[in-house]
Amino acid sequence: MATTSRSGLATSAGASATEKTFFEQQRDALVSEIAQNLELVLQNINKLNRSLEGVIAVGNEFSSVEALWSQFEGVMARDPEADGADLGEEGEGTGGGVEEEGEGGVESEETRRVDLRG
Repeated sequence: MATTSRSGLATSAGASATEKTFFEQQRDALVSEIAQNLELVLQNINKLNRSLEGVIAVGNEFSSVEALWSQFEGVMARDPEADGADLGEEGEGTGGGVEEEGEGGVESEETRRVDLRG
């Protein structure tokens, strides 16, 4: 008799398990929809990650070009008057400046630079 009551409980429990309430049906539908949307979010995040990796790879290819332009910018940003003073200091005593000798005297590269500016 215990067997029949157990099987009767199992049958009623099985019947209630297959027959879901409206709340449970809606909950299952929403959980399923959420799972699908999370899967789409995951796929889109993976696509974004691959795109970002591609952008970073392209950016890394330009690192040498960037370094060259930075060096060029550094050279162009130097003060020409400071460069002239540096050339004058180096040119004294070492003979590093270009000099033209003539009857009127000695003309150096620095004096020609001053003549061209003003």
